[in-house]
Amino acid sequence: MLKKQLCCKRLMEWPVAVLGLILVIPLILICICVIRITSRGPAIFRQERVGLHEQKFICYKLRTMNVETKQAPSHEVHEHVITPIGKLLRQTKLDELPQLWNIVRGDMSFVGPRPCLPCQKELIQARRALSLYDIRPGITGISQVAGIDMSNAEILAKSDARYLNDMSVKADVRFIVMTLCGSGRGDAVIPKQ
Repeated sequence: MLKKQLCCKRLMEWPVAVLGLILVIPLILICICVIRITSRGPAIFRQERVGLHEQKFICYKLRTMNVETKQAPSHEVHEHVITPIGKLLRQTKLDELPQLWNIVRGDMSFVGPRPCLPCQKELIQARRALSLYDIRPGITGISQVAGIDMSNAEILAKSDARYLNDMSVKADVRFIVMTLCGSGRGDAVIPKQ
């Protein structure tokens, strides 16, 4: 049942991601120019993450932090390393736009557990125990709209696992809308099916 559901989800998401990427390329290019003008270093941030079946992939984002920032989960990075334009990109979720390419490639989905870093062993183990690597990671997800960060692996994994039971087009649309409307700072109510 899950395999069929995931196949249908992929078939619906791929054309939306392709169209979305085509439509936002001008916006991404503008953001790239602003990032390059306001801080040194590449505008596109590439980072290895853990995805479907625990396979590693390169996740793309618009860079929001200084180039010297250590590779670490967001909750372990101090806010002072975020560039002024990076704060705006994060608030508006524009930093996530390059991940449409990850969806086109099949690395990610619009909705699913946020992909973690390979060094987050405790989270990987907690997600493995709940079969969360049977689905693609998402640009947004149930834990993100609820404002749950990656600092507590067990709580995050249990929250993410709720998505396995409530996965549907309706739920995905709701999570996407909630994300676009600013959920993710602990002020969101998780939708019930």
